[in-house]
Amino acid sequence: MNYNDTIATIGVGLILLAYFFNIFSIIKKDGSLYFTLNILGAGLAGYASYLIDFIPFVILETTWVLVSVIGLLKSIKKPQNN
Repeated sequence: MNYNDTIATIGVGLILLAYFFNIFSIIKKDGSLYFTLNILGAGLAGYASYLIDFIPFVILETTWVLVSVIGLLKSIKKPQNN
């Protein structure tokens, strides 16, 4: 496996891990960990896409990162119910 494949595999793995954890209620879909896994995963997948010059996935993963960052910021600002 070359460098691009390794980076892409880790990135996609993190996105899938976040999804798996969410589906099985291991983490909350509006929690910081969920958004962080998506940001890191999409960032790595987008970087790997950039390295192989595959612009459609660069756009997709950049959008995924931006939406996840917004979600993370909203979850941090959300008042906690005690």
